[in-house]
Amino acid sequence: MGRSHALSGWCAGLAVAPLVGLTSVAEVVPFAAATAGYALLPDLDHPGASASRLLGPVTRLVSGAVRAFSGVLYNLTKGPRDEEGTGKHRHATHTLAAAILLGFLAANLGDRGKWAVLAIAVTGLVLAADALGDWIILAVLAAAGWSVVGTADPLTPLPGTAAADAVQAGLTQIGSWIGVAVAVGMFVHCLGDSLTRSGCPWLWPLPIRGETWYELRLPRPFRFSTDSWVERLVVAPILLVAGVLLLPGALSALHNLFAATQIWIAGQS
Repeated sequence: MGRSHALSGWCAGLAVAPLVGLTSVAEVVPFAAATAGYALLPDLDHPGASASRLLGPVTRLVSGAVRAFSGVLYNLTKGPRDEEGTGKHRHATHTLAAAILLGFLAANLGDRGKWAVLAIAVTGLVLAADALGDWIILAVLAAAGWSVVGTADPLTPLPGTAAADAVQAGLTQIGSWIGVAVAVGMFVHCLGDSLTRSGCPWLWPLPIRGETWYELRLPRPFRFSTDSWVERLVVAPILLVAGVLLLPGALSALHNLFAATQIWIAGQS
């Protein structure tokens, strides 16, 4: 479901951030939020998905176009053993190829200027907030505020030009990683769908057993249905815990708290 996909995108963003040179909270939180949002993007091929309903008729129109394209692509590229289906849901947008292509597209659009960067980042944030709640917007705003304040001398007021320069620098930095956020988010969505019984053909167009749309799945005993008790009571809580522990400094803070608790207990005995 959308919330699980967004949470997995958030966790993936936190894990990948250091690999692209992002280490501070002010850098990591916006990256993880964008990754969480774009982890919902592949489901534009489903009319009931949150991404398809986000902007009403606008996103419904986009969803219809995506489903039509996916159906055509499926019929043109299916192998001799691919099933006779519409090829609309969990096909074109649920592939590694689509994740890489849209990631490159987002990166190229981000190079065109601050407004393109801002539009792509805000789109990801709105998608994430729709699935996870408004707290993620507050987290990003707090991180952005920390970034702006951190560029100035704390003993002097922050002049307007310095604030503008800080915002411009922030947008330039976002432009350098926004394509990664899109690609990682979409790919994590595919991996999540591979956990379910339906599987996901994310290795398209690589032919496997006569199928170019071969659904990759876990071994049968480990598969679960979408929105089942396994997703709600096992998968989602694990992602929630991971989403907190992967924050910069969270593990060291937990270690310090544990050490302080041990010292307090020892002092009471």
